[in-house]
Amino acid sequence: MEHSTRIYLISLLIFGGGILAVLNWGNTVYVTSAIVETTVVQDDFWQVFYNTFMKQLSNPLALLLVQIIVIMTTARIFGILFTKISQPSVIGEIFAGIILGPSLLGLFLPEIYTLIFPEVSLTNLHFLSQIGLILFMFVVGMELDFDKLKKQSKASVVISHISIIFPFFLGVVLAYMIYPTFASETVSFTAFALFIGIAMSITAFPVLARIVKDRNLTKTSYGITSLTCAAADDATAWYLLAIVIAISTSTNLLMSVLMLIPILLYIIFMIFVIKPFLQTLGTKINNQELDMKITTIVLVILLGSSLATELLGIHALFGAFLAGVMMPSIKNSELKERIAPRLEYVSLLILLPLFFALTGLRTQIDLLEPQHWVICFVIIAVAVTGKFLGSTIASRLMGGSWRDSFAIGALMNTRGLMELIVLNIGYELGILSPLLFTMFVVMALVTTFMTGPSLSLIDRIFQKKES
Repeated sequence: MEHSTRIYLISLLIFGGGILAVLNWGNTVYVTSAIVETTVVQDDFWQVFYNTFMKQLSNPLALLLVQIIVIMTTARIFGILFTKISQPSVIGEIFAGIILGPSLLGLFLPEIYTLIFPEVSLTNLHFLSQIGLILFMFVVGMELDFDKLKKQSKASVVISHISIIFPFFLGVVLAYMIYPTFASETVSFTAFALFIGIAMSITAFPVLARIVKDRNLTKTSYGITSLTCAAADDATAWYLLAIVIAISTSTNLLMSVLMLIPILLYIIFMIFVIKPFLQTLGTKINNQELDMKITTIVLVILLGSSLATELLGIHALFGAFLAGVMMPSIKNSELKERIAPRLEYVSLLILLPLFFALTGLRTQIDLLEPQHWVICFVIIAVAVTGKFLGSTIASRLMGGSWRDSFAIGALMNTRGLMELIVLNIGYELGILSPLLFTMFVVMALVTTFMTGPSLSLIDRIFQKKES
């Protein structure tokens, strides 16, 4: 027997025996009046085990872990399934969120739904999903290369701006029609109309970029144009959304204008103080490893910017987006390339699926009666007309071929995750009722889902004409 093994066994015998001796001595000296039931019937044991298990499951941490496991697994499965039918995985993840909500799981298996997603647990889920969105919007801001946007052609500028203003106009007209029926009495028509206009103007740049990459369109003229237009759309739409939120949370027009002053001061501070600081910080890591100190500084700036915009009343996500925009360009620093993958894995794999689930929990398709489905189809028609036809006609007027123009229209009609973020902000502000929120979620799913089939149909039609 080895020397170390002997020492180990002797230690166990001495100290283990000592522990048993002290326990026995203590039980002899300190006699209590507690009566311990030693006989347990087997049926009683299983009942006790079940009660103990359910009690532990109701613990906030245990319940949150169960929710994360269920959401991540379901989102991943449906993400993979939807990629099999040439759809972005984000569509499957959004669909998974709706399946886990009251529309399906709550309808067919209400006991399981209530067990996994009790009302009191949704607060924790909401805060975790918001952290995921903050990280995601920071990455989206980093992906917007303003050096490229400055160099975009006049045609791209025109297409981009028309693809915002035309659907915005149609959204305001739609808001005028549905305001008496679907708007809350506490929401002014201005706030309601502007928000509907924003919801109609969104293009999901991250989802569009993934579609362009998956279909090998990065070298086509319409693929490049759609990417630059979508990037400009995202930047413009988020600045407009900040203004809309400021208006909707103010009591009158004068207060709305005054609220814009601190917002402008914040943007100026980010451009002239934070941006140069990040550029200086970025030059230090070229050809070096990204250490914990620099990562911490970047994250503090991200969270500080998010906190500032939250305190200004325009939502933390705008601050996260602007912090990402302030990051140094790729040609000047490797900071973006180093830090983006670290944040993407956490946000995309773990935290964003929680946001999809929360959206699904808020989506109540069972609320839609036949007359509501008619309005839902009208919303979809207005959304497609604004983005698809608006972008197509604008591209054609700027000299693009019909084939490229239709492809740009199909790509710009993609809404996806960015639309859901905007809709959830509207829901939390009380601008969108649960019923209207559900109809707009359906619109976001339909318009994003139709992008792939629309591109395939356009290819087939023009291939037949050319042959």
